[in-house]
Amino acid sequence: MNLKQLEAFLWVAELQSFTKAARKLYLSQPAVSFQIRALEEDLRVPLFRRSDRKVELTEAGRLLYPEAREMVRHYRRIRERLDELRGLQTGRLEVGASTIPGEYVVPLLLGAFHRRYPGVEVHLKIGGSGEVGRWVRERVVDLGIVGVALREEDLECQVWLPDELVVIVPPDHPWAGAGEVPPAALREQPFVLREPGSGTRQSLEAKLRAHGLGVEDLRVVMEVGSTRAVVTAVQAGLGISVVSRWAARELLALGKLGEVGVAGFDPVRHLYVLRRRTGDAGFAAAAFAEFILDRQGCRACLGEDFCRPPCASHKGTGEEE
Repeated sequence: MNLKQLEAFLWVAELQSFTKAARKLYLSQPAVSFQIRALEEDLRVPLFRRSDRKVELTEAGRLLYPEAREMVRHYRRIRERLDELRGLQTGRLEVGASTIPGEYVVPLLLGAFHRRYPGVEVHLKIGGSGEVGRWVRERVVDLGIVGVALREEDLECQVWLPDELVVIVPPDHPWAGAGEVPPAALREQPFVLREPGSGTRQSLEAKLRAHGLGVEDLRVVMEVGSTRAVVTAVQAGLGISVVSRWAARELLALGKLGEVGVAGFDPVRHLYVLRRRTGDAGFAAAAFAEFILDRQGCRACLGEDFCRPPCASHKGTGEEE
């Protein structure tokens, strides 16, 4: 039994004519007769009594008729809902993000995405980079955005947004506006750091190793569980730190924090998009991934700092995002 057979059955039953049913279905009369015969063979009962003047339902046909109508109606509802999903008129999007993208970047993008597809319900979960990777693997979220590359067999980790680590100091610190200091000078300062395992902490550790330094060489006076707490502690004069420019840019612009460069210190890192390699996240997730990976129009969502420093796709293009 298939949908074409049921549709042919319903039209013949309602019009009491194979010829009229064939016209409605844009088929030949033999084709409609074939569909009905195949359905009767499958169900092992006659469905119609045929005479020269009319076609009538048998007892079995009368039993099948309301069920067939409901089955066809239900199938059409499913098709309509699937068409809505494909057209993103409805749906649900679950995104996981580590702290920096989750607090400063992804909400802006989700807002822009929701304005484009208001029928899609969007949700954001924020956790550590490793936790976000687990959420993606276990299908808790459709995709993830993190501050460190996660190299796992079942995850696709795609370089996405350039980020910049900046050394922040209290506004009245001697280094504020000093330009650059040598890497060894970092040993002399009290440091406020994120907890071990955070994306920012891992990025900082990698940058320090490039200069022969480790976290153990710093005077760590405080470790905290959020970047906002790091920024607040530095602003209060408890020490200096290294954070994403996304987290500090407003206070830097207002003069409530100072910044300093470190000679030879490459500040660039990247954010990454995580997806399952199976590609089973759904229509809304695929559309959101395409939305954020397409940099066109990103300035409207994230402002002029979206590509600061410029990513490879915009260097020398004359485009300002």
